[in-house]
Amino acid sequence: MSREATGDLISDLRLAGYAVLPAPREVRLEGAAVRVDASWGLKLSDVDAGDIAVRTLQSRLAEEHGFELEGEEGGGTVELSVQPGAVDTGAADGRDEQAYLMEIGADNVTLVGNGRRGLFYGVQTLLQLLEGNGIERGVLPLGRIADWPRFELRLTHWDTKHHRDTMETLKRYLDWCGRFKINGILFELEDKFEYPSHPVIGAPGAFTTAELQELTDYALERHIEIVPDVQAPAHLCYVLKHEEFAHLRCDGSNYQSCMDEPEVRKLLFDMYTDVCNATKGTQYFHVSTDEVYYAGICEKFRKPYNPENRSLTVIDYVNAAHEHLSKLGRRVIIWLEYPMLTEHITKLPKDLLSGIGFRGAEKTRVETEHGIRQFAYNPIQGGELTFPNYFPFGDAYGKRSAGRLADSLRITSETNVEGGNAIGTICTAWDDCGLHSETFWLGWASMAQGGWTQDAVSIEEMVATFVELYYGRAVVGMADVYHDLQEQARWMEHALEKLPSVVRGPSYGHPYWRGKMERYDRTMVPPAEPRMPNDTGVSMVPRFAQRYAKVLAEVPARLSQSDRLLARLQANLPRARRNRHNLEVFISLAHYLRHFIRFIQAVAQADNLLHEAALAGKGAEDKRAMHCLVSARETMQATVDDLYVMFGRLKAVWEKSRLPKNAPVDGREFVHVMDDVKDHFADRRVGLDYLIAPHESLELGKWLEKLDDVIERYGESTGQAVQKKDRVPVDEG
Repeated sequence: MSREATGDLISDLRLAGYAVLPAPREVRLEGAAVRVDASWGLKLSDVDAGDIAVRTLQSRLAEEHGFELEGEEGGGTVELSVQPGAVDTGAADGRDEQAYLMEIGADNVTLVGNGRRGLFYGVQTLLQLLEGNGIERGVLPLGRIADWPRFELRLTHWDTKHHRDTMETLKRYLDWCGRFKINGILFELEDKFEYPSHPVIGAPGAFTTAELQELTDYALERHIEIVPDVQAPAHLCYVLKHEEFAHLRCDGSNYQSCMDEPEVRKLLFDMYTDVCNATKGTQYFHVSTDEVYYAGICEKFRKPYNPENRSLTVIDYVNAAHEHLSKLGRRVIIWLEYPMLTEHITKLPKDLLSGIGFRGAEKTRVETEHGIRQFAYNPIQGGELTFPNYFPFGDAYGKRSAGRLADSLRITSETNVEGGNAIGTICTAWDDCGLHSETFWLGWASMAQGGWTQDAVSIEEMVATFVELYYGRAVVGMADVYHDLQEQARWMEHALEKLPSVVRGPSYGHPYWRGKMERYDRTMVPPAEPRMPNDTGVSMVPRFAQRYAKVLAEVPARLSQSDRLLARLQANLPRARRNRHNLEVFISLAHYLRHFIRFIQAVAQADNLLHEAALAGKGAEDKRAMHCLVSARETMQATVDDLYVMFGRLKAVWEKSRLPKNAPVDGREFVHVMDDVKDHFADRRVGLDYLIAPHESLELGKWLEKLDDVIERYGESTGQAVQKKDRVPVDEG
């Protein structure tokens, strides 16, 4: 019986001990199992031996099970074939070619795809089943699986605006997308592509045309399209920051270009052409149109500046971009959102695709009637620091969220509620806060599940299945690891305050209206500085420990949680059969979050010690005061030293899979200029040290220098000589 029809809390495959993601559409099990081993052979019907499905099956059998299907006659047989119509899907679009049928008998496995894509997806399911039933590896359940996707296109998002991955990392990413039956990648490039027509735009170390085409070809072979996503005409700081293009800024801001300007359109369309030339074989192109807040504000082209003209300005740009890209053989995807008005949707091309999903019943109805199809859209990372909000949580204002995993499954099950005509799913993971891409895989997998089979499994089953497939079945407690990392990350995020920036000037405006806006930083108020205004002793009014008393009260519990988190991760590192680098990244994050707990604890301790020194005064308790001063200095120095040790280790781990962030290449420096509107956490520093920007914003180095001066002066005034090297008081007897 089909899983969709039963609505059970646990799928039949899971009950039998198997882990398959996405869960198949129709499963019938007979209750017995068969072992596949080196005695089995391979039979191909209407399939070339060089097909990616065949190569994937044999290579992963060799890698993960130690044999290939080369057995002699008399053993079992795995037969692969392509037969159009083998599975009756009732789908007239690209979903039909992705269907497969698997029949598992006592001495044979027949796997037939309606097309080559279907065969490839069937092989992914077969390999997942061969992970075993939780007791034995290499055993398959006797029965029948018929499967095809709910949506034709299932896209994830690789945002590379704030980092540049190695080619090996990206190919591994594509391999894992194939395992989860993802068939499209929104590859957001910004300045990480060379743009041959305007090479100044490409950052040092940007992808070359040859590299991007190599990735495209690698993806296409695995039935995945790399869909270029070029941010324009807004979010254009990566272009407008250069002096050559400063005259194209809209209203003086580097956030948005004057999109009606012929020179702007030529520039952006040149960039589109460059990227198309580096992604040959791809059918789609994402024009973006993301958050064009100030469209039409260039009054020399359209007045007055009002909602109607803002909408029409974007409509005109999309139509021009569509015309240009259609000549290059691309179908255009956009974020069909504000400021485009519903009454103007019919002015857009009918074959346009709306990536932003379903934004109101009336708008969706107009899109569908006009012929525009939509994507079910869900971001699994937005503005979180360090780790995504996968699970239910409450924010600093007491609001509750079901979590991004629940959102993924909900959104993909509600796509036709408002009269939409969905073509696929898009799961974004923005790089704005600089999270490591390894933190996104659980979210990508959840959207892959929702995009393949509606309401097939619970969130708990999906998480457990993902963990077993991604790391191997020997790992334990990884669901707890994900929960703990989220909790630790949110605790750190809420411990930090949004305080007016002392290093960055005001922004161009609010997203929905023009006008200078003060910028804010994620930081904390530093401890008060010790002073010696007179001969009565040290003067200091404590503020850190008092201001963050609520946060500090939670430190013991958070440290205990950190202990458990690190213990689980370390225990799983040797158990993991695959993706150990993911665990390395998680360990680096766990240490980063633990250091933050220790960091604020140490700052509070130093704050309290200085208060004790001030209370001790001068005279009979001057030795006690000096002891407190020196202890405060040692405590603060130790935590600052540990910060850079921790950061150095984290950086070494992260750079195993990516290039050093914005590092010079061949003598060429990265041009760093802040966006005039959007506040990207990862853009605050040129390098990876944006992660420790909140710590460094306390300027503890300067604080320590001032404390050194107080210690020296206090020692002189009380007759206590102090060694400058380590500031340990010297007893002169």
